[in-house]
Order: sequence, then structure tokens, then C-alpha cells
Amino acid sequence: MSYTIEGATGPWELVIGLEVHAQIISKSKLFSGAATDFGAIENSQVSFIDAGFPGMLPVINRECVAQAVRTGLGLEAHINLVSRFDRKNYFYADLPQGYQISQYKHPIVGAGKIEIQLESGDVRTIGITRLHLEQDAGKSMHDQHASKSLVDLNRSGIALMEIVSEPDMRSPEEAGAYLRKLRTIVRYLGTCDGNMDEGSMRADVNVSVRKPGEAFRTRCEIKNVNSIRFVMQAVEAEARRQVGVWEAGGTVDQETRLFDPTRGETRSMRSKEDAHDYRYFPEPDLQPLVLDESWIEELKCSLPELPDQKYTRLMRDYGIPPYDAAILVMERSTADFYELVVRGRDGKLVSNWMLGDFFAGLNRTGRTIETSPVSANNFGYLLDLITDGTINGKIAKEILEIMIDTGEAPRAIVEARGLRQVTDTGAIDAAIAQVMEANADKVAEYRSGKEKLFGYFVGQVMKAMSGKGNPALVNEALKKKL
Repeated sequence: MSYTIEGATGPWELVIGLEVHAQIISKSKLFSGAATDFGAIENSQVSFIDAGFPGMLPVINRECVAQAVRTGLGLEAHINLVSRFDRKNYFYADLPQGYQISQYKHPIVGAGKIEIQLESGDVRTIGITRLHLEQDAGKSMHDQHASKSLVDLNRSGIALMEIVSEPDMRSPEEAGAYLRKLRTIVRYLGTCDGNMDEGSMRADVNVSVRKPGEAFRTRCEIKNVNSIRFVMQAVEAEARRQVGVWEAGGTVDQETRLFDPTRGETRSMRSKEDAHDYRYFPEPDLQPLVLDESWIEELKCSLPELPDQKYTRLMRDYGIPPYDAAILVMERSTADFYELVVRGRDGKLVSNWMLGDFFAGLNRTGRTIETSPVSANNFGYLLDLITDGTINGKIAKEILEIMIDTGEAPRAIVEARGLRQVTDTGAIDAAIAQVMEANADKVAEYRSGKEKLFGYFVGQVMKAMSGKGNPALVNEALKKKL
């Protein structure tokens, strides 16, 4: 079912496109040898080129070019063998050169696509218009001094990929799914870390509304949105604002806006510039970028298995359902951990425990797969103890919590704490006799036809055995005794 906003004049359709700025993983900047470490002391990673000193000439970083090509290949996009850098002219305090070296009409990567899956299970293909390379600006800081703004040029010159989508999205959910999928792809490729909280991935959100079947109306751009949740909220807020403007008889102006997450609304920042306002012209200090087809083929052959391929393979090889596979492939580290554990084990058993109690334990302690104190080997050994009957599921949950808290091996925990599952039928019969004697009235009710009490008796017997009874043996013995 398509997403629309109901106005006084009927339904309105959303039209959404995203321009995502993804910081390239590289040890040095796009046109200089300055470092790119996050969190460094202000202005400690700035070369003469980044600071805009006269006479300084940019030199292209080969690895940044390779990273852009890898990303284009991961987006099933056309790689342009010849591309060109341009100067995008505008003045801002944190742009010392007075222009940004970018790409305009001749980008390094052309048309591509991303497939997204929605909660309904529907799959949609979102077009990629282009991916181009550009250098980042510095950062203005307005909260460091009572009457002055300060400038940190550490980001100046850092390599960015601007990935521009077609206006193919029609709901906040689709925008969120697109951004999540794009982030997953670049993380798999190792071309961008996708850490939106650190500013290494930011989205400019283009939104317009129209009556179903109409041509596109005027769009507005919401600048520098730094979380997937905020992107979805910004889409909703801006679309409702535009519907209100049109239905009041007004006209939506093409402009750049900012999203205020505390108020849940967008506000005007400036009128939207067109390309001619930036006076684009070819960068005179850089030759056109010419790529060799054999080099592109080498990069293509070195790509890792990407999320969509892994998703299909996990379902095929391990017999897990689409939901499990979709969650496991969201992060490459999660999928890798799963595949280490699942070797020689039941695929569904492993995914159930990973996506359930294991993830819950990591969340409880503020950890991730990468910082987990439980290794893939030890997690697998825990599941083996369930499979071979050494422990039951209830005890396994307790052991897993201890493992997450202490990092201990599962078998050591079982032996040290005496947690082996009780399979001795004599001990089980004794516990049942004790429970039945203490609950003679309920035994009578059960035998008179109130069979729903069976679960109560199972719980009482397991409680009497400190949770260590073998559930199958307890059930079988109870049925006979009752």
C-alpha cells in the first residue's frame, strides 16, 4: 500500500531523493598528505594545501579514487573511464580556498542502483544518479567563544563521495531503508565507516509533494541530517509543511532548510542555489582523471561478498528464514561471527540464540559483536552443551549471561557451578512426588479434566530441581504420574 499524507484536498504523494556525503576511508586527504584521524586536536591535521596557501597545487590520492570505484562497483554502477574535477565557487569562513574541488558534469561513477526491502517484505529498486568525488570543507564552531566563531580545518580536504539518488523514494520508511542499505554496502566494501554520529556520513534530503499522477512540484533540500531516524522524521515534517503551504493557496519556494529534531520541524536556511550560482569551471590544476579498464577489473575481482549475495547464500546454505538472514547481514561483522559459529551446527538454532539472548546480553552491557567478551568458539561450545543434553535451555540462558559478564568458557561455568542437567529419572520422580504431595488439590483438579494445569506442574518440578531437570524427561514422567 502506497504512503500518502491526507490533506484537506485529499491524498498527497511524497517524492524523496537523497544526496549522501560519505567520507572515504583513507589515511590521507583527497589532494594532500595530511592525516584524517577522527578526534584529533583542532587544526593539527592541516597541510598548506588544506589551508589554501597561495601556489599550493593539489595531487590526487590514488587510494581515494580506488575507494570511489569500489563503491561504484558495489552499487552496480557505470564507472566512467574519464572524469574531471571542477571548482565550485562559494565563500564561507571554513573554506579557505574560496572554492571546493568537486566534480560536476563528468563524475567518476554514473548510474547505478540499490535494492531495498521494506517491513512488508516488498522489494524496491532505487536508482543512483551518480557518485562524484569532492573535498570536504572545514568546521565552524560557534560555541567556543562568547563573541567569535572559531574554525577547525582538520576536515578541510578530506575525501568525500557524494552519492546522489534518483527521486525514487515515496515514504520515510523507504528513505530510512535506502540509507541503511547504502551504509551497509559501504561498510562491507570498507570504503566508508558509516559512522553518522562522527560526521563521516551525512545526508541532504530533497523532498517535494504532489497529487498522485502529477508532475514533480518544487522541492526543498534539508541539509546535513546526521542520523537515519532524523532523516525519516525530517521527510515527514517537511512533507506536511509543504502540504500545508499548497493547500493554503501558497507556493513552495525552492530553498535549503535545516531540521530541528527537538521541535520536529524544518526551518529556512537560505534560498537554494542553482549550479550557475557556483560558477563551476574545470579545475585548472588537475588533469582529467583517466582510468584503465584492467585496473577497474582488478578492483572488481577483489570485492568482498556483498549484503544481497550473502543474504541469499545464508538462507540457502543454513536453512534460515529471510528475517534472520536480513538481520545477520546488516553488519559484516555479525554475518562473519554467525558463519564461524554455524560450522557443523544447526543454522536455525544458531540464529535463534544469536538474534535473541546473545544480542540482548550485548545490548544490556553496551557491547557490540566487535567488543564481545564471548568468542565465536565459546558461543558455539555453549550451543553444543544444549545439543548433547549437558544443559537445558533455561540453564543455557543463565550461562550465557555469565559468559557476557565475565568472558568465562561455558564448560568451566557448568563444572564450577554444578549446572549439569539432571537426567537421573530417580531424582526427577522424587521431585514430582514432592510437588504432587504439596499440591494435592491441583492434582485432583487436573485428574477431573483441568488439563491446562499441566504447565503449572512442569514449572513447579523444574523449580524444585533448580531449573536443572531435563524438560523432555520431566514432561514424560509427569504425564505418567498424573
